[in-house]
Amino acid sequence: MTTPDELEQQHTLSTATTRYDELRMRDALASVAGDDHAAPLSRDETLELLALSEVVSRKAGYGRQPMVRSARGAGASWTQIGAALGTSKQAAWESHHRWAEDEAGKTGGA
Repeated sequence: MTTPDELEQQHTLSTATTRYDELRMRDALASVAGDDHAAPLSRDETLELLALSEVVSRKAGYGRQPMVRSARGAGASWTQIGAALGTSKQAAWESHHRWAEDEAGKTGGA
């Protein structure tokens, strides 16, 4: 069985998304009655699709905090950042603040 940890080492965000989309499209086409061109996904492919969804989520999340930092550096308010993330300014600030504290703890910073 393929795990997200294994796939995460093999894929960039772009390649994981591409493979995920390929499998998802095949699955969707196979479910349409009368389509003779798309074979149903195998059990292994279905599990790969599930694991890839986790990989895409993880990899997208890794880039979130640096983007919040960049938005702040560009002058965006917490209200604007919250709106871009689909959340409140308070939730955006709390999420970023916790991440910044965790990173400071890892590097021995204050």
